[in-house]
Parts: sequence; C-alpha cells; structure tokens
Amino acid sequence: MSVVVIIICLLLLMNTPVSRFLEKIKEKKKKRSEDREMRRIEKEQKQAEKARHMDVRQLHEQYAGEQEQPSSITDGQRKILGYMKGDGPSNTQSSPREEPHSGGSSRPEMSPEAEAVINEPIIKGGFSPKAVEEKLTKEEARKSMLREEDFNASIASAESYKFPPVSLLAKGKRASGSGSNEKELMIKAEKLEATLQSFNIDARVTNVSQGPAVTRYEVHPNSGVKVKGIVNLADDIALNMEAKSIRIEAPIPGKPAVGIEIENDRINMVTIREIIDSAVFRNATSKISFAVGRDISGNAIVADLKSMPHLLIAGSTGSGKSVCINSIITSILYKARPDEVKLVLVDPKVVELANYNGIPHLLIPVVTEPSKAAAALNWAVAEMDERYRKFAEEGVRELASYNRTVRSRDEEEKVMPQIVIIIDELADLMMAAPSQVEESICRLAQKARAAGMHLIVATQRPSVDVITGVIKANIPSRIAFAVSSQFDSRTILDMSGAEKLVGKGDMLFNPLGSGKPLRVQGTFISDEEVHKVIEFVKEQAEAVEYSGDVMDSIEKANSQAGSSKDEDEGDTLLPDAIELVVQSQQASVSMLQRRFRIGYNRAARIIDMMEERQIVGPPDGSRPRNVLITEEDLMNMKDSEEEKEDS
Repeated sequence: MSVVVIIICLLLLMNTPVSRFLEKIKEKKKKRSEDREMRRIEKEQKQAEKARHMDVRQLHEQYAGEQEQPSSITDGQRKILGYMKGDGPSNTQSSPREEPHSGGSSRPEMSPEAEAVINEPIIKGGFSPKAVEEKLTKEEARKSMLREEDFNASIASAESYKFPPVSLLAKGKRASGSGSNEKELMIKAEKLEATLQSFNIDARVTNVSQGPAVTRYEVHPNSGVKVKGIVNLADDIALNMEAKSIRIEAPIPGKPAVGIEIENDRINMVTIREIIDSAVFRNATSKISFAVGRDISGNAIVADLKSMPHLLIAGSTGSGKSVCINSIITSILYKARPDEVKLVLVDPKVVELANYNGIPHLLIPVVTEPSKAAAALNWAVAEMDERYRKFAEEGVRELASYNRTVRSRDEEEKVMPQIVIIIDELADLMMAAPSQVEESICRLAQKARAAGMHLIVATQRPSVDVITGVIKANIPSRIAFAVSSQFDSRTILDMSGAEKLVGKGDMLFNPLGSGKPLRVQGTFISDEEVHKVIEFVKEQAEAVEYSGDVMDSIEKANSQAGSSKDEDEGDTLLPDAIELVVQSQQASVSMLQRRFRIGYNRAARIIDMMEERQIVGPPDGSRPRNVLITEEDLMNMKDSEEEKEDS
C-alpha cells in the first residue's frame, strides 16, 4: 500500500500527463476566480457610474415626497416612483419586474437598452465606454477570449515578454467629502435656477453630472433666451453659487442645453489603475492606446495615438503635464511588447524621463542634450523617408500592410515596429536650434503617420514663439492643462477655456475630429508606481540592446553640426579687420561696413569676435570702441602663432 502511495506522489510531482492535467485544472480555477473578480469590479464601476447621473426633476419629486410623508409610502409617492421608472435617464436604474408608469408624460416610452444607447457619449479619437463594457454578447465575449489566448501565445513565442501586472499600480481611494449627496446637488440646482431668474434668464436645470473634479449642471433655456446672455453671467453665477471656479460650455455638443461646470469642494483623484483595469482599455486593439482619465460623467476615456496621429500637450508648471506623459508611457508598456513599439524619449530637463533608461522599449538612451535632440529628430525624418522607400518597393501604403506582406513571406527580420517620439520640453529645443527643430517636427507631423511614427510634444510655455503656427497646424490633437491666461489657452486650443481649469490633472482633451474639447480629469501615477513598472519591465531584458546604427547616425550628425558651428564662428575677414582696427586705433561697426562693403550683421559679429579675443573693449554708447592692443602687440601675437605652427 505504501509503495502505491509513493508511486502516486511521484506521478503528481514529476512532469507526467497526470501532473500536467492537474496543473491545467489549477490554471482553469485561477482563471475562473480572476474572471469573477473582474466581473465584480465591472459591476461596481457600473453602479458607481449610474449613481453619478441624476435627473433633477425626478429627484425633486422624490425629495418632496420624503418631506411630506417620511414614515410611509402613499399613492402619490407610488405615482412618483412609477414616473421615475418610465421617464428620464434614471429609468436605467429601475427594476425589470416593475412596470413603468406612462401617464402624464409626453415623451414616448423607451426601453432601458435604447435609453442607454441614446445617452452613450461618442468620443472621436477615443473609445465608447459603455459600448465596450455593456454591449458584448456571449458570442463576442467568447471570441474575445479566444483572441486573447492567441495573443498570449504569440507573446510567449516573442522573447517570452511578460506584461506588467496591474497589481503594481495602487488602487484608488475616494476622498472623503469629495462629492455631494443628491439633496445637496438638488439644492444647488434650485439655487442656480433662482440666480438665472434674478437676471431675467428663463431656464431650468434638467440634469446634473458629478465628475471627479467638477459638477456639470445642464441648463435648458426656454425659447427666446440668448445663450450669450448666460455666458456673460459667468462671474455673477460664480458669486451667487459661492464657487471656486466656473466654466460655461455653450452649448453642450449634441444637447439643447448649456453646461455650467462648478468645481467640487475636493478633487477625487483618478488613478491610472482604474483606467488600465477597465474593459475600455483591455479591449483597445491598438498597441499605442493610452489612458487619458475620466470625463464629467465618470466614463473611462482611452485614446488611440494611431488615430490622432500626433499630440500636443501644454500647460503651466504643476498642472499635470509630466504626470500625463508618464501615464502615456506606462500605458504603452502595458499594451505593447518591445518588438511592437519603440520609444524615443527627449528630455532636455534631464530628470523627468531619465528613469526609463534601460527598458527594452527604448530605441536609444534618453536624449538630454538639445544638440543631440535635434540630431535625433533629423534621424527620425531620415527613417521616415527610408520606410516610405521600402513601402514603395513592396507596393503598400502604410506600416500594417508592409508588416503583413513581409510576414506572409516568413521574413520576420524585416518587420518594423511603431515608433513613438516623446519630447518633454519643446521650449528648450526651440531655444537651441529653432529652425532645425521646427522643420523636423513639421516634416514628421505631415508624413510620419503612415510610416508608423507618432510624435508627442509637451511644453510648459505655450507661447507663439514655442508653439509656432506651423507646428500647431500640423499637430491637430491637443491636451490643454491649466494655464494662466486666455491668450495661452487660445495658443493651444484656438479657443478660451483652459484658463478656467482647476489644475491637478484637470484638462481639456481635443482629439482629431472632435468639434469641441472634452473636459477630463487626467489619470494620476506616482513616482513609486512608475519605478515599480520600470523595474518589472527591465527584468524582462537580460541586457539592454540599443540600436547601434541609430546612435552612430545621431552622434555623427551631432559632431557635424558642432564642426560647422565652429567654422561659422570664424570669418575670413577677421584678420584684415583686426589689422585695420589696430592701425586706426578705433573700432566701430559702421567703419567695417564702409571699408569691407559688408552688411550690418556681419560687421557686428566681427566686432563681437574682437571683443572675445580682447582686441577691443566693450561698447561705450554711440562712441567707437577702445582698441586694447597696439601694432607692436599685434606683431608679437603673429610671431608667437607662427612659432607654434613651426613647432
């Protein structure tokens, strides 16, 4: 008997069909438990989302009923409850066993599913949240699981890369006192209506949506009321509502209402884990999808960089720009393998992106020198042209078609990854080499999309000398964080509004094709979370392998630029000009212009070179500069130079 037990134990421990069968059972149990946990999280998110929406008319009826008969439910209250189930957005919360009450309502009856579809927001450049989270059929879910299994199998065969687990990211905690209860919101809505009535604005609040940072009151003006009249009352409304800040969206796209957005008492932080762990992000097929945040209605917003195809991020210091860049990079690390997406990070501030050095997704080390950054952009332009040449040889028009073509011939070595170029501070580059940087950015923005190359440019100085008209015209997708003036907002978005944002990740997101920018509370990721994700990704690669060809071409271009700069610092007329100045014992720009027949700029540059060599003194108003050496000193200098050359 003991021998049989020992044999059974050995069979269980050794790599046998029995042990493999038991291992598969364990994996299936683990998979089922993970699916149950995921369904529980999605259910909680749906319940929280429903709780954020409130129909003011229905809530007013409910609140009035509670005040009249708090102890028992009367017939009148039953009618109100039936009305609530049959009319307005809140009918999605009614029980399916109770029949809706249609009496007294001019609105046609509508199923909860149809109501949800009508109220579903459509965001261009992103994904529709509820369409992904609520409308998947069983067959689609089964196909999605099969696709996920195939995808995981392909990952295992490609360098055995493992995606970072969501457990590395911190769970979100709702701030205490961050939101108002329904009664408080109804009181504020009535106060807003009274404020508008005091200024002879006939309008009513039809809906209230409480987001992470702001609460939006949808005001429906009656016929004959000018929208401009409501917009002009922004300061008066803020005064009467005792609001920290207020922003008016007139009108709300797709609705016959004006949105009045009032800052919450406390901002409810949106963690990046909430978005990455959502069905919207998980079902995004693009490898360069990234988490944006949550809108005013609480919907998860995920954008696809491929459809943008380039992004401009701007905002004042401390508004959340650097956190947004970290969120974008982290999202890509959770979506793409190193052989699918490569990153080129340009960080003139040195400290913002230096932590990413060593991850396998980097094409080259993080670029910190402005001169090398310009060379890196020049390489990107050359790479773009080279990719288009290869596309022409294969008879294709974009990267995905090219990769499919070479894979069909089993030429995996020719497959090219997508490249995302991220510039953390454009202002420093524009100061170092404005014409070169602007030209490279414009060429990439115009043509790089089909080549699978995408550009993300960020700056904390949104002025016209940094975000030039040429750059802005070629980068249509923008994210604007809080700025100090309306002028800066117009520089970023071509419209005002960013100056009314509250900061701390509050943004206006305007993707390509969107009529008006969408207000979003951006995702937050801490330095500790970034460090955990980076360390996990670094462990996937035994040794960092940067592209030697790219680094060599950048170094070569940088050295050529440096040598040409040194050549420019000299001037063929400088020796003759020095002799003239020393002989005449006076130095002025006008004298050099007359004697050598040159322009003002060149003559002034020669005078500056003489000052650097301590041949002439500093400027003295309108008088000529003092000459600091004599003819004898000049002869001695020439003799010493000749002796050095002979030796």
